[in-house]
Amino acid sequence: MMGTKKMEFNYCDQLIDDFLKSVKTPRVKKNERYVTGVDLGTACVVVCVLNQLGEPVAGAYRYADVVRDGMLVDYIGAVHIVQEMITDIEKKLKTTLETGAVAIPPGTEKLDGGAVKNVAESAGLEVIQMLDEPTAANHVLKIQNGAIVDIGGGTTGISILKDGKVVYVNDEATGGTHFSLVVSGAYQLSYEKAELYKRDGKNHKELMGVLEPVIDKVASIISKHITGYNVEELILVGGSACLDGIEDIIEKRTGVPTRKPKNPMFVTPLGIALSCLGE
Repeated sequence: MMGTKKMEFNYCDQLIDDFLKSVKTPRVKKNERYVTGVDLGTACVVVCVLNQLGEPVAGAYRYADVVRDGMLVDYIGAVHIVQEMITDIEKKLKTTLETGAVAIPPGTEKLDGGAVKNVAESAGLEVIQMLDEPTAANHVLKIQNGAIVDIGGGTTGISILKDGKVVYVNDEATGGTHFSLVVSGAYQLSYEKAELYKRDGKNHKELMGVLEPVIDKVASIISKHITGYNVEELILVGGSACLDGIEDIIEKRTGVPTRKPKNPMFVTPLGIALSCLGE
């Protein structure tokens, strides 16, 4: 079992390392077919481009305020950002990106799915997949049994898997935005400065005492939604899961072994792109 876990995270961590390298230096090759993942996060918009083998070839990410509590609130702003990012990537790859995928928080399909899809289509992509965020993450994690917890900027999404199949998904409004609001109040900083302070890993140890009540809230959400499912482990992804030590507090509060990849911020965006390629 331990060997399987190590192998899973090796693939995940290597994929993210390759993606970050491709953001800095795109891999331009002739006769490759590309797929694109668009992740409209509360704090960050990410575009991932993979080749037909599932290898990262280019990408970009930009901090933005177009989504709040998991819902798109600035449609025009989102369209402009995604268009700019895709146009820039197309110039670097010397090609036109044609097909892609998007993801949304669990349970919001009827409320927001069309808007997120329209943003990607406005940037010139034919959207061939639309899925919930934790399920997208499992295209990278490849978990058979357990729960994927996507702690984003505005929401915490939970996807429970049995034998590799999703048996339950749900989402509640608590995430990085709430962390930043607490930091803002505790340190008398503007929200924007609190957000930057929170992102800096050097401050994470100091912030844990301040943020523990909010992390407790995340843990209580997780506990509520996994009740009755005999979940053996929790895997944390999402930008807010980057907080050093968050997995330790959640494990202590839920009583369920909890771990996360080396850089959980890019798991879901890469999974969105991988969903275009099938299993």
